[in-house]
Amino acid sequence: MTERRHFALALHGGAGNIRRGTAREPAIRKEFQACLEEGRSRLSAGEESVDVVEAMVRRLEAHPLFNAGRGAVLTSTGGVELDASIMDGRNRAAGGVACLASVLHPISVARRVMDRGEHVLLVGEGAAAFARQQGFETVPAESLVTAQRRRQLDRARTQSRIRLDHDASTQDDDGRGTVGAVALDLDGHLAAATSTGGLINQLPGRVGDSAVIGAGTWADDATCAVSATGHGEAFIRAAVAHEVDAGMRLASLDLESAARRALERAEACGGRGGLIAVDGSGRIAMPWTTAGMIRGRVSANQEPRISLFDNG
Repeated sequence: MTERRHFALALHGGAGNIRRGTAREPAIRKEFQACLEEGRSRLSAGEESVDVVEAMVRRLEAHPLFNAGRGAVLTSTGGVELDASIMDGRNRAAGGVACLASVLHPISVARRVMDRGEHVLLVGEGAAAFARQQGFETVPAESLVTAQRRRQLDRARTQSRIRLDHDASTQDDDGRGTVGAVALDLDGHLAAATSTGGLINQLPGRVGDSAVIGAGTWADDATCAVSATGHGEAFIRAAVAHEVDAGMRLASLDLESAARRALERAEACGGRGGLIAVDGSGRIAMPWTTAGMIRGRVSANQEPRISLFDNG
């Protein structure tokens, strides 16, 4: 009788200058706990990893605690532009969307791009037209905007700054970020998904790493699944998500060492952040180079664990 492989799931909610004692920490932990419990239930029932990572990211996109979907940060002109990508480790199928507005769940549009198989990345009006053609519900762009995000933009404009949503100096700015999920299912398949609203006060049309396969998202059953969060331009230049794969495949590094080396390469390009990764044996790595990273993990052998700062 063939023994079934165990499952593993990791989530992130962004990395940055998250302050200890943020008033939002209990709400963040509550949402992550619910996500991890749902994900554990899905994976233990035999659901495919690619379906689970999409479901986890959809749930976080709908929650205004995070910089994805409802609650996304605003561009310099006050608009919302959403980026997302997803990758299936079985065959390295991938899909992404960028600069997408008026859709609550860009990760599902990215999934449809992947499943159609004709393209990998759609942006702007082309992505919006594709979403409409595929029957995705559109919402008023204003419904994705929160009052807190408008206050953030006003401060960034005053300071003439572009910044990560966690790189903020006031409590009102604290504790929200890009979201992502990586999973190993019972059949040994890996998948990753990432979704973001980008940078506060970014130029309209800017695309970060979250939409770019190999930068913010990667999955290959032969090595690992990765979802990254941080300074997108540096993560693109360092090919962070793929760099984890390369470290394992070409340098025979273990998952943790490959993940840390990938972040070192991003730092050499001037960017900080973090990532979550899982390999085919169910090992999980969640390193970061910022003050903190919102992250959680669960597996067949481990109860849900959620951390913002210290190792966990």
